[in-house]
Amino acid sequence: MIQYWLYKSGLFIIHLVPRAWAYGFAECVARLHFWFSSRDREAVIRNLRQITGRTDDLTQEGLKVFLNFGRYLIDFFLMYRTVDHDFVKKEVTLIGRQHVDTVAAHGKGGIMLTAHIGNWEMGAAVMDKLGFPVTVIALPHKNPKVNLLFNRQREAHGATVVPTNTAVRRCLGALRQGKFIAVLGDRDFGSFGEPLDFFGRKTLIPKGAAFFSCRTGAPIIPCFLMPLGNGRFSMCFEDPIFPPAGGGDAAVLDLMRRYVVVIERKIKEDPTQWLMFREFGVEFENMYPHPRA
Repeated sequence: MIQYWLYKSGLFIIHLVPRAWAYGFAECVARLHFWFSSRDREAVIRNLRQITGRTDDLTQEGLKVFLNFGRYLIDFFLMYRTVDHDFVKKEVTLIGRQHVDTVAAHGKGGIMLTAHIGNWEMGAAVMDKLGFPVTVIALPHKNPKVNLLFNRQREAHGATVVPTNTAVRRCLGALRQGKFIAVLGDRDFGSFGEPLDFFGRKTLIPKGAAFFSCRTGAPIIPCFLMPLGNGRFSMCFEDPIFPPAGGGDAAVLDLMRRYVVVIERKIKEDPTQWLMFREFGVEFENMYPHPRA
């Protein structure tokens, strides 16, 4: 319950002050989080080491991840009043916009694949303003009030939020109607992912995007909304990935390997924008323990 009231208090404060002050408030909270949560801090730094291959002191880079997360939350909680058609036109640079039209014309719906990088929540809002509202798969928060708080922010911009326990049926239905769904492809929060090499480490990767694509024929569009500073963003739509003929487990694996490469490349561009506070790869290693180097 305390987490819910912390979010509510934060929302109350950031709606009373200018956006720059809200960022400053988030920075203070992020710094406290960094210094007082050794578990999260160490997980972030271990992730950065694995991604970059660096062995020197990464304290400042780790802190930047926390600061970027604070800014992400401010942008997310303010987007219901800031993200409109005029905002998208003036403040969002669209890269590869034609890929969305190509997939829409394909007639089998589209799968927007993203990761916990930049501001994936705002990306769904931008899609709505482009005329393509998405069905979003969201892992329900343990606290129902926090879950409702977050879902209201998402649904304010046309997103249809579906919990993981009903995701398969509802997402298949949306795709068969020629609509778009949005999924995250960088972290499996259960134990049903597929173990693949991810930054040189065997990691459980969600198979949802590949499953839906092979099942319906819907192409996958990797897409990422990244902050550029001064309240501006870029929304990059990568080349569509079409499912191979035949289907089956081999086709799912082929698709997964193809989009994991895209996600890795995007994270490498700025690892401090990958807002992941759990060490990746540990789920697989816990399932199949072996001595670590």
